[in-house]
Amino acid sequence: MKFILGLGKALTVAFWGVVLFNLFMPQPLPLNLLISAAGIILLSLHVLEVLFFNGSLRGRSHRWFDRLQILLTGIFHVMSIPRSQEAPSHA
Repeated sequence: MKFILGLGKALTVAFWGVVLFNLFMPQPLPLNLLISAAGIILLSLHVLEVLFFNGSLRGRSHRWFDRLQILLTGIFHVMSIPRSQEAPSHA
């Protein structure tokens, strides 16, 4: 699972590289619009992930760095965060 998360993070960072490259050296017209639209959609999803998973970052030592990583790699970083051990409740 660790390999898949690392690969997902690497591919997501590579995609952001393509989006940045497209901003500085625009590609031919239809491809330019598709890359920009995909970048805007992915950034929107990552912002929603930061908002949705913000509560799970409580207790982490570097919350702002975690938020930045979620903005960059999205769910791949969220899945790599270890789950907190909750005490079992006795009813």
